[in-house]
Amino acid sequence: MRIVWSPLAVDRASEIAGYIAQDNPTAAENWVNAVFAQVGRLKSFPDRGRVVSEINNDSFRELIYGNYRIIYRIEEKQVSILTIRHGKQILPVDEILG
Repeated sequence: MRIVWSPLAVDRASEIAGYIAQDNPTAAENWVNAVFAQVGRLKSFPDRGRVVSEINNDSFRELIYGNYRIIYRIEEKQVSILTIRHGKQILPVDEILG
C-alpha cells in the first residue's frame, strides 16, 4: 500500500506543528515525526484504525494520536490521509467526502 497525503492533511499538520512550535520547537518536530511514524504503519496495517463514527463507512478510518484524529480512507492500492483534527473539534463530514 502506498500512502498519499491530501493537501488539506498537509496543511493541517503544518498548522498544528506551527502552533506547538510557538512554545516548543523540539516538541513540534517530535510531534510531526510521530504522526508520520503512525501513518507509515498503515502501509502494512491499513485496517488498524477505527471506523470514523460520523461517516460509518469501513473505508473511512481514523488513528488517534494524542489529542488528534488522523482521518484516512482505504482505497484499492493506497491509503489517503484526508485530514488531521483535534479530538474536540467537530469533524465537518463535507471536508472529507467533499
